[in-house]
Formats: sequence, structure tokens, C-alpha cells
Amino acid sequence: MAFFLVLLSSAIALIVIGAVVDGLLYLLSTGVLLLIAAVLYLLVRSISRSRRRPAH
Repeated sequence: MAFFLVLLSSAIALIVIGAVVDGLLYLLSTGVLLLIAAVLYLLVRSISRSRRRPAH
């Protein structure tokens, strides 16, 4: 979970910096890609956890 939070906070920071500072559009796009990667990581992790539970 800590890895997800680090990815999420990094993505938000890059998005904000890229949006505020003129000419740093590459930071904005990198932040968006990092945000997508963080959400996909959380999704894959939650799916894999739900499949690990033994059936009773």
C-alpha cells in the first residue's frame, strides 16, 4: 500500500507542477501516465488478493 501512495503522490505532484509552470507539459503527461500506472497497480493488486482467498 505504501508503494501505491508513493506513486499517487508523485503523480499528483508532477501533474500540479506540469500544469502550473509554463513549458513543462512533459511533466504533466508523465504525471498522468504515473497516475494511470498507480490505479492499474491498485486494481491488479486487489484482483489478485480476491483470488487468493480460499473457498470454504
